[in-house]
Amino acid sequence: MSKQYTCLGMMSGTSGDGVDASIISSDGQNYFKVLKEKYYEYDNNLFVNFHDLKKKVNTFKDLKLHSNTINKLEKDITIFHAKIVKEITSNLNIDLIGFHGQTLYHSPKEKISLQLGNGNLLAQLSKQKIIYNFRKKDILNGGEGAPLTPIFHMYLLKSKKINLPAGILNIGGISNLTLIDDFNNNNISSKDVGPGCCLIDNWIQTHTNKKYDFNGQISQRGIIHELILEQALESYENNFQDKENFSFDTNDFDLSFVRGLSLEDGAATLSAYTAKIISSNIERLSKEFNKRAINIIVSGGGRNNLNLMNNIKSFLPKNINISNSDTHKLNGDFLESQAFAYLAIRSILSLPVSFPKTTGCNSPCTAGELISLD
Repeated sequence: MSKQYTCLGMMSGTSGDGVDASIISSDGQNYFKVLKEKYYEYDNNLFVNFHDLKKKVNTFKDLKLHSNTINKLEKDITIFHAKIVKEITSNLNIDLIGFHGQTLYHSPKEKISLQLGNGNLLAQLSKQKIIYNFRKKDILNGGEGAPLTPIFHMYLLKSKKINLPAGILNIGGISNLTLIDDFNNNNISSKDVGPGCCLIDNWIQTHTNKKYDFNGQISQRGIIHELILEQALESYENNFQDKENFSFDTNDFDLSFVRGLSLEDGAATLSAYTAKIISSNIERLSKEFNKRAINIIVSGGGRNNLNLMNNIKSFLPKNINISNSDTHKLNGDFLESQAFAYLAIRSILSLPVSFPKTTGCNSPCTAGELISLD
């Protein structure tokens, strides 16, 4: 039996609301077991400071302009992660940590993906081996640095014996899809397929004291403004449809087209807009399967937005079956943090994480940098 590592994976998603933490035992290949999981919500200052900065950073020049603020926030976010390590590992010994950090700026065109998180500082504070900077090697290898989770998705689909072709759709701030027709690493395909909850969350945060639309209840009460929706989708098609993007940043989408609408109508129209983009990209990427039945498992916080989920289902053809990850005994709140623990172990073993059909990289490559105080 290959060596098993105990690894803590910490993931701060594109929603920017906190950190998912998962401790797993795995060999980075065919053995995987969850030992402990917990969500740590950002305190109000960290939440506000990050989202205020995120709104200001829209170009590479902005990174330089706000460098002092970025460095201060990165330190604060790293200290927040260090406190998580101390709390969640209090009664468990771990071998290493997969530290994703908080994505501030992602630009495939510029080959930049910046995650706030100081690996050296976390290593000093936690006295643990750290794998971080997961996206750099892929970018240097010609890829976009995202999505990185498909190899883990393939393991999950295989372990749950899901009939192929199948996929995993993760709806966080951004939505990404992994599609698999056979369990050959080189045949995994994956792409970001549009916004996830970023637009709806932004709208809710701007107009209420809430952070998101709980279960889609606000959007459910609203009316979709069809003309506004149609124009926004046409604009999206003009901007993105001819480009072979593997990944998106939340800054690629804005909610200006719903300004002036009521809270409920704006949420309903944004939900329909998000669902239309996701479903059209799923349908486009699934064409190679020639209308065979496809099983897609949905994870991430967006799976709990019932209005969004119903919209996605209604826009998809009948051969594409959508199911909630929870029905497969997969905790959809923690698949990403599990993934980065799994990827950290693969990094230690120099196993590939990225593939040409998942990030656009030139050849399969591993991910992450190791920091060890030994």
